[in-house]
Amino acid sequence: MTALVRPARALLSLSDKRGLEAFAQGLAAAGVQLISTGGTATSLRAQGLAVQEISSVTGFPEIMDGRVKTLHPKVHGGLLAKRGDAGHRQAMQEQGIEGIDLLVANFYPFEETLEAGGDAAALIEKIDIGGPAMLRAAAKNHAYVAVVTDPDDYAGLLEEMAREGGIAFATRQRLAAKAFALTASYDGAIAGWMLQHQEEGFPKRFALPGVRLASLRYGENPHQAAALYRSGPSQPGAVSARQLQGKTLSYNNLADADAAFQCVAEFDDPAVVIVKHGNPCGVAQSAQQSAAYAKALACDNVSAFGGIVALNRPLEADTASQIARLFTEVVIAPAFSPEALEILSAKGNLRLLDSGGMPAAGATGLICKALAGGFLLQDRDNGQITRDGLKVVTRRVPSAEELSDLLFAFRVCKHVRSNAIVYARAGATVGIGAGQMSRVDAAKIAASKAKDAFGEQGASGAAIASDAFFPFADGLLAAKVAGVTAVIQPGGSRWDAEVIAAADEAGLAMVFTGMRHFRH
Repeated sequence: MTALVRPARALLSLSDKRGLEAFAQGLAAAGVQLISTGGTATSLRAQGLAVQEISSVTGFPEIMDGRVKTLHPKVHGGLLAKRGDAGHRQAMQEQGIEGIDLLVANFYPFEETLEAGGDAAALIEKIDIGGPAMLRAAAKNHAYVAVVTDPDDYAGLLEEMAREGGIAFATRQRLAAKAFALTASYDGAIAGWMLQHQEEGFPKRFALPGVRLASLRYGENPHQAAALYRSGPSQPGAVSARQLQGKTLSYNNLADADAAFQCVAEFDDPAVVIVKHGNPCGVAQSAQQSAAYAKALACDNVSAFGGIVALNRPLEADTASQIARLFTEVVIAPAFSPEALEILSAKGNLRLLDSGGMPAAGATGLICKALAGGFLLQDRDNGQITRDGLKVVTRRVPSAEELSDLLFAFRVCKHVRSNAIVYARAGATVGIGAGQMSRVDAAKIAASKAKDAFGEQGASGAAIASDAFFPFADGLLAAKVAGVTAVIQPGGSRWDAEVIAAADEAGLAMVFTGMRHFRH
């Protein structure tokens, strides 16, 4: 191992040329010989720098439209040779290989091409081979070679070279780790794209690509470190949203904003979702956005304090005026009217997130849940229930109004932590029971919330949705006591007949979906 590497020769091969000019000038001023490939060499020469073409090093031209240019022993030998090994030095001398002390490289823009909707042929050509091979070689041999993949490291590296006369081992080790992280993430993105076209289920090995977007002040609690990463192609949501104003987003802000936005994206009509600690505490839809917000807030205006508001339409001035009356942490919407922005500008700490649009209907994706020593992976819950998919199991058939509320409540239920019960009336939630170990308790909590919000009316005339089947009639009867008239649940319990009989006796209309929505 060399304690301090003083680069004599540097190989530069870059797709992303941000900061290249100043860095290359700095290397040349430090007496470093520059070697480069195609487009990078052209760019450097345009700056008046002396550059040796890679083909003059290898003695072999770039061929096959540039697919083969750096895959050569004189490149990889120069990167991989152990300078302190006599056998390696002899091989270098015999084969005419000169050492490469610094590699500056990044990859063809595969992920950018994928996000832009490139076809398969275009994506295949953006799979870099030579770049990752060189990076892995240099990173493996970081005892003698420095590897740089991130333009953000250029200035610090030049400063260290000027101050110390070279690049320290600790720096080379850190840069090598970044290089391996880059190759792993890059290959993960390619594998993820290719796996979309197979029909064999989940693969034996799975790589989760990620690019850090921000370091956060802390995680769920101040003693936990945290960061935000983007994984895969960008899509409208909390991760990709543009922050228009307000304090820096926290870990919990981002998690709740994502939960709220996923829920509001379920609805075609103008809708508003208010989330607190990962659970909706009010959801409503209406032809008028301001009316939807008022109805969502009415469900639980206590829990809404300090919550997250999500909308599926551009935020309007009337709605902004209502939001401004209550302490809110985040508002996320596909756009903000100038009038709404003016109104909310008075709330300087309120975070406004412009998602730029709504996710495509039925958007697919994977959900990853960390475990100690591993993780779980599953498809995103995109299950949708329509009127045609419902099975009426009671003597009484639900009315058109009840059917509308049943479907609305079940859609909300999908975004409430299990065990989950949702009461809804006239296109708005009136009581939500979330995260209970007992479904009966969830029903009672939802009824209590409805009574707190609407007094004696409570949940009277409402529809009830359960995220999973009622195993016994007790939960259903608790809902009947609360005043509900119609029930939607997956069904499938061995005691369904008992529950159906209880519903008939109570005069309730009940439908089965055949689909549950556990959310843990």
